[in-house]
Amino acid sequence: MIKFLQSFHAHWQKAKTVMAFIAPYKRQVAYSLVALFFTATIMLSIGQGIRLLIDRGLATHSAELLTQYMVMFILLIIALAVGTYTRYYWVTWLGERVVADIRCKVFDHLINLHPGFFENNRSLEIQSRLTADMTLLQTVIGSSVSVALRNFVMMLGGIVWLFITNAKLTALVLISVPLVITPILLFGRRVRRLSRQSQDRIAAVGAYIGEILGQIKTVQAYNHQEIDKRIFQRHVEDAFTTAKERTVQRALLISVVIILVFGAVGLVLWVGGMDVIAGQISGGELAAFVFYSVIVGSAVGSISEVLGELQRAAGAAERTVELLSAPSLIISPENPVSLPVVAGRIEIDRLCFAYPSRPDVLAINDLSLAIKAGEMLALVGPSGAGKSTLFDLLLRFFDPQSGSIRLEGIDIRQLEITSLRACFALVSQNPVLFYGSIDENLRYARPDASDAEIESAARAAYAHEFIISLPLGYRTQLGDAGLGLSGGQKQRIAIARAILADAPILLLDEATSALDAESEYWVQQALFKLMAKRTTIVIAHRLSTVKSADRIAVLNHGRLEALGTHTELMASSHLYARLASLQFEVQ
Repeated sequence: MIKFLQSFHAHWQKAKTVMAFIAPYKRQVAYSLVALFFTATIMLSIGQGIRLLIDRGLATHSAELLTQYMVMFILLIIALAVGTYTRYYWVTWLGERVVADIRCKVFDHLINLHPGFFENNRSLEIQSRLTADMTLLQTVIGSSVSVALRNFVMMLGGIVWLFITNAKLTALVLISVPLVITPILLFGRRVRRLSRQSQDRIAAVGAYIGEILGQIKTVQAYNHQEIDKRIFQRHVEDAFTTAKERTVQRALLISVVIILVFGAVGLVLWVGGMDVIAGQISGGELAAFVFYSVIVGSAVGSISEVLGELQRAAGAAERTVELLSAPSLIISPENPVSLPVVAGRIEIDRLCFAYPSRPDVLAINDLSLAIKAGEMLALVGPSGAGKSTLFDLLLRFFDPQSGSIRLEGIDIRQLEITSLRACFALVSQNPVLFYGSIDENLRYARPDASDAEIESAARAAYAHEFIISLPLGYRTQLGDAGLGLSGGQKQRIAIARAILADAPILLLDEATSALDAESEYWVQQALFKLMAKRTTIVIAHRLSTVKSADRIAVLNHGRLEALGTHTELMASSHLYARLASLQFEVQ
């Protein structure tokens, strides 16, 4: 009993979350309900129209009365059509509007979640939740709920009219009600469980498609197509198998309901026919009774089918609520400290950090380091030394387990996150560009930048010349991840974006290590301009970079192994001397 109550409470909370998105549209809900009750009333009135047509039209052999009741019947049909149009429009509008709001709410929540969340949750699977699950919710909110409610009203109204028409025959119909409800309860739980599994399988299919197509060059370069086809087919077959199991359960539910309901209708027809022969009821009453029996039977069958859709939607809603309720571990303090003018002074004090996915391995281990304003500090060390992790901590993508990072003497956890990150400009080794035009990619750093400011930044990054040589210049559309540009061109656009940001601190994951000689020259010229009068922390891959740095920090297993200039470290640090001879590329 306790488990049932806990399960009911959990499902109710999820339902409340979805209902909260419907609440702002009370007026549209009211329009839908009025149209729904209107159409249900008209449909129930048609039964009486049939009775009048038979008993007072056909039975009386009066052409005038028959015509009169036929006109009445046609007017009912027209009213039903108008009401159905109104109901369909507002219910569909409501479904589309609510799902659009949910999509925006989920995206707004996801885009502010800490990056660690996406280590444990595949972004492509989340993307599937925002598409496939939302489509299912739209169908349910914009159709299935309305159908269920309309059929519920029709069922109740039909039962009332059945009693009014003939109580004895109604008793026979009601015998089937508990027989119908029982399989709904039995199959409903199975359908819901399988629906959740089905949505998970579909999400896996979508995630795999996105991953493979996003890396299509690598796939084809390694002739991996046949293997990927087999893997994809396995994902599809898993989804099909689960969908087949769900379909079997729903089909069994619908079939049992149809047999029970229409079996009862057949029994009623036989009993009612015997009563007509005996003169106990009229033909019109029997016709009306059969009509209402069909209405009630169809309504019960439709409700049982819709309950299957609702079970599927419950799985989709559950996955959506999971995303909405996922907490962000990195948030701004309630009362953030205001930053003074940022010169770029950073102090790292006894910093310890382990990634959530590897809690027993310290990526940063008791690291202390003071970075002066305006200096260029190079970070060197073997793979896994903690260089990129330090960038993540400076940008507060993660919080350390102990120790602190202070900017201008203020612990960065006391600062508002957007204010903190506005102090940094990041240029990575693999530049990140987005689908869209070149000027849109440049404005990513400053959406309000003017065309003149964009051009000035591009000139400073030695990107203006190649941009204007493109057919549409700054309006040239780029493919996903900057498809259509060379590595050097992408890098210069990324540097122009950083120049446009005009942040006091530059985080540079050596941007020239993968470029040819000519591209490297122009990128280096752009970097020299970018680093001027800024505090620069660079993950170094080349000897020229470490030689030009004011100081070099040697990291090893998250610890600060040595600190000094190139000349000092060559003499004092065996690790640095080995890295200099083996790792750095000599120009």
